[in-house]
This record gives sequence, C-alpha cells and structure tokens, in this order.
Amino acid sequence: MESEERVPLMPMIFVGHGSPTNAIEENEFTRGWRKAALSIPRPTAILCISAHWETVGTRVSAAEKPHTIHDFGGFAKELYEVSYPAKGSLELVKNIRTILTKTMVIPEPQQGLDHGCWVPLMKMFPEADIPVVQLSLDIGSKPAKHYELAKRLEPLRRQGVLIIGSGNMVHNLRKINISSFDNINLPSGYDWAFEMNDLFKEKILSYDHEPLIHFENLGKSGRYAIPSPEHFLPLLYILALQQEDEAIDFFNDVIVAGSLSMTSVLVGK
Repeated sequence: MESEERVPLMPMIFVGHGSPTNAIEENEFTRGWRKAALSIPRPTAILCISAHWETVGTRVSAAEKPHTIHDFGGFAKELYEVSYPAKGSLELVKNIRTILTKTMVIPEPQQGLDHGCWVPLMKMFPEADIPVVQLSLDIGSKPAKHYELAKRLEPLRRQGVLIIGSGNMVHNLRKINISSFDNINLPSGYDWAFEMNDLFKEKILSYDHEPLIHFENLGKSGRYAIPSPEHFLPLLYILALQQEDEAIDFFNDVIVAGSLSMTSVLVGK
C-alpha cells in the first residue's frame, strides 16, 4: 500500500472545447490545449468524459478502432473529412468496469469518438498514438451522483491515465451573440457570463465544490450560464478527483460569442 501511495498522480484537464471549427484552425485556444498537453507526462491512455455523449445509464466506448463522429451540422466540408484515428483500449475498459463495481457500466463496441473528444485531442496529441476511451454521461444521474462516481476513478490517475473532461463552464447557445457567428472565437461576453466564469474559478481554487455540484442554486446568472447540465458535468469529473494541495492552472480563460466560456483547467503537474 505504501508503494502505491508514492506513485505520482497523472494530471487532469478540463477543456472548454467550443466550436468544432477549432479542429481545422490554429488559434489561442488550440495553442493552449497543445501547451497543456506538452506540460504533463505522456499518458498511458486517455479517458474522456465529453458533453456530447449522453446515455441512459453509464456506458463506455469499447471499440478497438473507434471511428470519428462528426456530430454537428452546417460547417465547411473540410471539417467532415477530419479523422482522428486513435485506437481504443479494451484493457482500460475492463479496468474502468472493475473500478466502478457499484455502477453497471455497459461497454459499447460500436461507439466512436464524438467531437467534444477528438477536436481537442487532435491538437493536444496530433499523432493519435495514445489509446482513447470515452465514458458517457448518464442522463438519469444527478450532478452529485456524477461527482461520486468520478471519485472512484482515482486509481486510473496512478496508472498514468489522463482523464479529460470536455465541455464549457458557461454554455448557452440560446443567448449566443448572432454577430459572432462569422468568428465564433471572437472574445465577447455578457455580464452574467463573466460573473459565473469568475465564480467557478474562485470555487475551484478554494476547493469549494459544493456550490458547483449544486449549481441549480446559483440564481439567475447560474441558470443563464448552465441552462442544461451536459457541458458543465464534465468539469465535475475533474473536480471530484482534485486533491486539495494540487496545483491549478487556468488557461484559454476567455468568453466568446457572448455566452461561451473557453476557460480550461489543468489540475496537477
């Protein structure tokens, strides 16, 4: 047991993934993702929790060669031709199901990688030479249950697995600034978006997770920032595994299109 405790924890990353067009662009956000990836040890595998894979119950991607899912519409043809040919990992799938014994985790051998996963990964690890597995978001679980499930994933950090949550802390497409559509990465934000983005960072830095788990109590600004939970829940998977003494590094800390926060978090180093 003592030798296991001395094994260093692999850092974790929450990525504000924003627009799918980041896959075919070079900008401050893609450079931020790349810099974060270069600052950590090389992972043995990657476990991604993405806003774009919601299921009934908890599921895990179990394809040996997961396909690239283009789960969006209305973009340039070039974007639909992008492929991220990372392999899956049946060993990691087995490990996850063993660790999460209290939860029925259903393997999905046909599941590919959604854009919340592959868009940042193709900038962070462009060689696609690290196995990637996705864990779904159970739509029937409350945020507190997601947080509790995530805590049980800690052994993966001691095995060199990079855990990535991919979403956006502030994500309200109904309030998006229409004039930003031609350049969705143009910095701009509503007062409530800045307010909530700052509050989220403050709570993360102070290891005060309860208000973030119970984000439904954050008032009107909170309801604007998180009108639906799927883009915020991946952050809880990272926070659940955050140790009180771990370094916190915010990057890509920008509001774009009025109502989207690109703020990303690197936990541990």
